[in-house]
Amino acid sequence: MLFESSRMRFGVWGMMTAGVVFALALVYEMRGEALAAAKTPPTPAPPIAVKAADGAAQPPSCPALTTDSASKLIELALTCAEKEYPGKPDLTLVGPESLKAPHELWPSFFGCYDWHSSVHGHWSMVRVLKRFPAVPQATAIRTLLDRHFSPENLKKEQAYFAMPHTKLFERPYGWAWFLRLEAELISFDDPDAKRWSANLKPLADQLARQTEDYLNRLSVPLRPGTHGNTAYALAHMLDYARTAGDAALEKTIVTAAKRFYLADTECPAAYEPSGEDFISPCLIEADLMRRVLDKNAFGEWLNRFLPPLDSPRFNPLSAPIEVRDAKDPRIGHLIGLSLQRAASFRALAAALPEADPRVKQFRLLADRHGADGLERMADSGYGGEHWLASFAFYLLTDVGLEKP
Repeated sequence: MLFESSRMRFGVWGMMTAGVVFALALVYEMRGEALAAAKTPPTPAPPIAVKAADGAAQPPSCPALTTDSASKLIELALTCAEKEYPGKPDLTLVGPESLKAPHELWPSFFGCYDWHSSVHGHWSMVRVLKRFPAVPQATAIRTLLDRHFSPENLKKEQAYFAMPHTKLFERPYGWAWFLRLEAELISFDDPDAKRWSANLKPLADQLARQTEDYLNRLSVPLRPGTHGNTAYALAHMLDYARTAGDAALEKTIVTAAKRFYLADTECPAAYEPSGEDFISPCLIEADLMRRVLDKNAFGEWLNRFLPPLDSPRFNPLSAPIEVRDAKDPRIGHLIGLSLQRAASFRALAAALPEADPRVKQFRLLADRHGADGLERMADSGYGGEHWLASFAFYLLTDVGLEKP
């Protein structure tokens, strides 16, 4: 998909500069050269100065999370958890009975604009309780989770997913975040968390089996920089499978990841990002594969997959992208892209031997992107506030780097 997108964009450029006839001829003639064309990206970003001498300017540092900053961030998730409107439900209508208020359809996850954002907002609350038990909102969080994670509410959530016309609902992004939420509860040594986890488990089991079926039927992965990205979902799901001890799901995901991505080379980073991306297709694929391969195999795979960090082809990944309207719910996705890139760069650094020269570079890149995303969050309006805190917590608490 990335390769096809590269040729399509190159074709559009050709039509603008040399006419329709030349462009169509070029598309077919250059069929085998699209990746080579990526050596001259259309809008090169300045490379990060990772080899500067001591005292030279360095990228801004991504701040560490404290109880105080965690409190400010988690307030965003608490504020929207029961904010039903505005909402953007992803509905398939089969009759008048399908049109109900969000709290009737999804009594646990009806706030925060859409179902998946509500789910990862609840994950953020659990993550904060685990990492910062003294956070001032701890009691409010527990009260809300106790209400939303009641057996009655979760049974209704499960029943919604069991209907024939909801087969595609929130696949794969929402499924992945629900499994991430259950993994967080499983690994939380807390009486409330154990009770909540037991209530979530039937839906987690159901989504795990649906994921296995889906992956066995999926011929090729989805590679967008938005919700449909397969690698992004599999990274969350694989962490869940290992935390929950779900060997069948783990085997299915590892097999699918190798089938989809093991032979990939020369990811066309020059064509990232698209204008509404919040996921880097290249970096999240690498972030998944470092979970699948051992260190040596991953290092060799990464050599073939990413452009050299000092090459112009890597430049588009090195600098945060301009966000011209932070409050636009889709253009504002680019704020989340900075946070997601930062988390992937941190993970790649952790996956390589310490002596690998890319380790320092990846850490500096993580700082640059992380600082950018955290700074822009404040001006994102509700279009960003309903979900960006989750991406910040993912980055700042090193999710995915813990051993199950």
